[in-house]
Amino acid sequence: MRYLTFALAKGRLAKTALKMLEQQGITCEEMYTDTRKLIFVNEELKLKFFLAKASDVPTYVEYGAADIGVVGKDTILEERRNLYEVVDLGFGKCNMVVAGPESMSEQLKYNNSIRVATKYPNIAKDYFYNKKNQKVEIIKLNGSIELAPLVGLSEVIVDIVETGTTLKENGLVVLETICPLSARMVVNRVSMKMESERISKIITQLRDSLQ
Repeated sequence: MRYLTFALAKGRLAKTALKMLEQQGITCEEMYTDTRKLIFVNEELKLKFFLAKASDVPTYVEYGAADIGVVGKDTILEERRNLYEVVDLGFGKCNMVVAGPESMSEQLKYNNSIRVATKYPNIAKDYFYNKKNQKVEIIKLNGSIELAPLVGLSEVIVDIVETGTTLKENGLVVLETICPLSARMVVNRVSMKMESERISKIITQLRDSLQ
């Protein structure tokens, strides 16, 4: 029997995903040891796990380096990789939004040429160009997006909002909601065929536990 390999997005998401998987008997004690290892193995269950930067998880899954991945919906939408999204795991809930000063509310309704700062250029393009048919200039940033309207780099931002506290503290508000987000399980397309029974069992177990 070959190994089934899981790629988990580093941080809080991986910890929550591991707990959820453990409840279904999908365990890896080695992940809790103090080690510099990059790949963790459960020989008995023929499972391998590794942690990766969130934006890399869909790439590992698409190319078959991992059979299964757990990552946020924002990353799936932004990376646009060729894979199956199979389970909404229901944690890490937040929203992708357009935010800015309240004074931008009216301007956003019209096709005025505005600048949008974001870490998520693909999501922003799809929303403004395809859904709203609105002409905007999209500026890619990697750091604190809320800064952009405050220093005049952009009129609005596209970003993830969980509580809205950071926006509020900087005099910004949610102007439009693009979509809800949460952690998702994704599967490599070939693995889904080759390991259909094992992967389908995991998917069914998780779906049942979430009901």
